Amino acid sequence: MTQVARPPGSESGGLAARVSLGRRFTPVSTEFLLIASTALLLTIFGLVMVLSATSATAVASGANPMADALRQGIFAMLGIPLMFLISRLPIRFLKRMAWPALFGAVALQLLVFTPLGIADGGNRNWIKLAGVQMQPSEFLKLALALWIGFVLLRKQAMLGTWHHVFIPVVPVGALAIGTVLGGKDLGTAMVLVLILLGCLFFSGVKLRLFIIPVVLGVVAVLAYALSSADRMRRITANCDDMALYHTDCYQSIHGIWGMANGGIFGLGLGNSQEKYGWLPAPGNDFIFAIVGEELGLIGCVVVLALFTFFTVGAFHIIRKTDDPFIRVAAGGITVWITGQAVLNVGVVVGLFPVMGVPLPFMSQGGTALLAVLLACGVLLAFARTIPAAEKAPAGARASSRPGRGRVSR
Repeated sequence: MTQVARPPGSESGGLAARVSLGRRFTPVSTEFLLIASTALLLTIFGLVMVLSATSATAVASGANPMADALRQGIFAMLGIPLMFLISRLPIRFLKRMAWPALFGAVALQLLVFTPLGIADGGNRNWIKLAGVQMQPSEFLKLALALWIGFVLLRKQAMLGTWHHVFIPVVPVGALAIGTVLGGKDLGTAMVLVLILLGCLFFSGVKLRLFIIPVVLGVVAVLAYALSSADRMRRITANCDDMALYHTDCYQSIHGIWGMANGGIFGLGLGNSQEKYGWLPAPGNDFIFAIVGEELGLIGCVVVLALFTFFTVGAFHIIRKTDDPFIRVAAGGITVWITGQAVLNVGVVVGLFPVMGVPLPFMSQGGTALLAVLLACGVLLAFARTIPAAEKAPAGARASSRPGRGRVSR
């Protein structure tokens, strides 16, 4: 029987093709599944609650009861595909984008001080472009986490000295945060401070060097709060005193009443009483109060459990990775999303003063939702590096593990 001669190199080419195809369809890690599934569930849950929280006032004003939910849905339909698209980006590309992302986010934030800026509730932190209102500071959160991760990656061998830890991270970070404070948005500025501190913590700096920026951050927040008598009055207001019901504590009291009305099982989806003009911003900063009123303690526990699973998945990435950039940037993003959720829930239940911090994934606001989904895409890109690291032979992992001051990617 005559054998057909194969072209030279055809066997190696076919093997390379099979290996490439196999890598493309490699099962994703548990961390990837945890982050992606919780992000999707929280986003869908948020759309349902935005519809429930905003439909009553829309009907009362003669508007379309689904208008706000549809607007939020458009940003969700844009953000979810972008999340999975970003998850396919190589880590080296994310590193190269760190500086351009920070410059772009700061430039966008500076537009709030131009005629494009919009003031609302005493804060000037929005812009209107082509008829679309957006909050640039939401994108600044992600850009700051990526930038600090990239800068500290280059300084891994020098993080034992204070000036290498602080410069340029603290001055540039303070400048970025200052653009938000210039618009009098203390809540967002506090989240940005948390991101900066979270990145420094997960970079592995010495404790004595980490304490200094913590103290500086606390002093800066206190100084800004003390600089305004009106701001201090609202922060120190005792909402147990019903004399403040019609002034500084109106929103807080109605938020707590909404949670109390729900009990264990809630009044039923769509049956909130507080959303009928009693509770200000029911679809925004106080959407968790509507969850508690309509779905009860059970609904609140479900939301908190989803955030817990999300945090567990993100922390597993931080723990398993050998790349300092991934560890620092993932730490900043995790502190941002989880910390912001804690602040929002704390405000609703009365532990913290009202500070205008939305609940990630769920609060009404297209820019906030889009920014969080983009951040999840970055976490998913990080999670894709985990299976390869876990399946590599022990000797290969040891030989490829970066030394101090070197990176693996």
